[in-house]
Amino acid sequence: MPARIPFWNIEAAWVFYLLAALALALFGLGLALNLARWRPGFAWGGFRAARLKAVLADALLGRRIWRGDVAAGLMHALILLGFLGLFLGTCLVALDHYLVSFLQGRLYLATSALWEVCGLALTIGLAWALVRRYLLRVPRLERRPADALLPAWLLAIALSGFLVEAARIAASGADWERWSFLGWWLAGLFAPASAPAAHAVLWWSHAVLSLGLIAWLPFSRLFHALAAPVNLYFQDEPQALADLSLPPDQVREFSHRHFLALDACTRCGRCVEACPSARAGEPLAPRGFVQDARRYTRLKYSLLARIPWLRQRQRQELSTRPTIDPAQAWYCTTCAACAEVCPVQAGPIELIRQVRSSLVEQGSTVPPLLAQSLERLAKYQNPWLAKKGQKAAWAKGLDLPDLAKGDQAGLLYFVGCTTSLDTRAQGLAKGLSAVLEHCGVEFGTLGKAEPCCGDIARRVGENGLFEEQREDLSGLLADIGVREVVTSSPHCHRSLSHDYALARVRDGLAGPLPFRARHYSQVLAELVDQGRLVFPDGLAVKATFHDPCYLARHTGEVRAPRRVLGAIPGLELVEMADHGRNGLCCGGGGGRMWHELPGQGHLARARLEQAVATGASLVVTACPLCLIMLEDARKAGGFEDRLAVRDLNEVVCLALGLEGGANPF
Repeated sequence: MPARIPFWNIEAAWVFYLLAALALALFGLGLALNLARWRPGFAWGGFRAARLKAVLADALLGRRIWRGDVAAGLMHALILLGFLGLFLGTCLVALDHYLVSFLQGRLYLATSALWEVCGLALTIGLAWALVRRYLLRVPRLERRPADALLPAWLLAIALSGFLVEAARIAASGADWERWSFLGWWLAGLFAPASAPAAHAVLWWSHAVLSLGLIAWLPFSRLFHALAAPVNLYFQDEPQALADLSLPPDQVREFSHRHFLALDACTRCGRCVEACPSARAGEPLAPRGFVQDARRYTRLKYSLLARIPWLRQRQRQELSTRPTIDPAQAWYCTTCAACAEVCPVQAGPIELIRQVRSSLVEQGSTVPPLLAQSLERLAKYQNPWLAKKGQKAAWAKGLDLPDLAKGDQAGLLYFVGCTTSLDTRAQGLAKGLSAVLEHCGVEFGTLGKAEPCCGDIARRVGENGLFEEQREDLSGLLADIGVREVVTSSPHCHRSLSHDYALARVRDGLAGPLPFRARHYSQVLAELVDQGRLVFPDGLAVKATFHDPCYLARHTGEVRAPRRVLGAIPGLELVEMADHGRNGLCCGGGGGRMWHELPGQGHLARARLEQAVATGASLVVTACPLCLIMLEDARKAGGFEDRLAVRDLNEVVCLALGLEGGANPF
């Protein structure tokens, strides 16, 4: 009867058990060392089925890997499913041998054929991985000698497994072995007389390779296969993400969430490919930044460092090995392009923010202009002017209710620092006010009493200042009883709706925020849907929309502004090469609006080049920072005769024939 004979043709099986025990011991040690770095501050928020489904989709099916690179998705699927299939097959063989014998007859034949399919999938996937890296030379992939080690090792295990099977089949000659179709085909490589000896050599080689991989796994980059699912599961865990200040233990620069992300990183290079800073040739390389941090934290926080004779060696290596380059952190625009494309959601944006936080805490290497902006922010509630009470100057001549003075309105228009103080951005505030009044929406502002929401402080890592500003604004909104808020800036929207909610969880407060914050494009889209915002005349122009990063990626809103533009008769909307959640950053986020860096690239200019390629004459955006950056690039880059840059509010005003719109284009 067809069946598997355990340890066929193998003598001294006890040696195998000894090697297996050693491999498992090393695996356990490596796992313990990694878990020890994760454990401090780790919080379990309870089982959530929704997160498990997301983990299965991203970790098992590779949902995010397929995006934009079908070849990579297919390669990953072949490797993962082939590996898992063979692993489960090994478990079934062990169960059959040690507990209950069931792999016999037709069941054994069927599983043998299935194992062949899994082995073939693994082999093809690994071979394709090497071809992509070293023959096709996919630009985002590294090509160091060490990068070939893991796929070559796995490929050696897969091929040696087929050869072991082929030698066994050549020796037995049983006709039912045809079900192992690849092994049957390869059996012709072995003469029946010499097959047993070849089988023994190949079997031990395959065993040593396999057990060696088990022992090495937690110390290798393959550990991401275990860390990535954990990182994906805890991605949206409030207790894990509510890290708005430095950890209590000042020795640990990073929280457990950072350690998880560092171990989950696969070094696939998608972050480098998507990062606007890296694309512009700036010093920031997201993958390198993550790997430097990973090496540093693995060395510094290793459990082995508690052994006295190893502690001195650790200190010596920390003083001689390259560590994280803090200067790179200031180039990050916090656009979240890295997080958008990362297959395991280990984008370095929060890691970079934490590094910035440490630098601000130490008072070192903070760009001088940014330091001045933070000082103004602390003293005058804005990063622009060294004076207070100017936030209502834009509304001079407009009779707007002042909710801070007791006036009543159902909607608070939170103007924001940049929109209320920058001369060019003030057109957003005037435009939105005109549109809301035209549609009969009752709204008011906070006038001179409007504080900063804290977004700038949060992004550059000034956690204490962010907390002060959050408390000031939250208290003011609570005193007034505000329930609905609309913002001009996606950055303000992100802070009010997301960061304030996380801080609320950290403070132990149950339930949602007492107010709902929306970006103005969402309010305008709602007015269009309700039939309250109608364009009788329209606007004849070919336009393209620049998605603000904090609207499209941080908030996930890409439809609302397009619904508004699509409602304007005569306006033809064309898309740039990078649009929606894959939009290219203008370079104004992450505090870069308020400082200059050596070697700084022209991110906004690259964006306008994409706009020119569409044939559009108008670039529309929905963020004051984007408007300023794109307008400056239009003037400095020689785009004046080819493009006009306007905010969505300004375009709506022009289409309605209202005052407050910008000059025609």
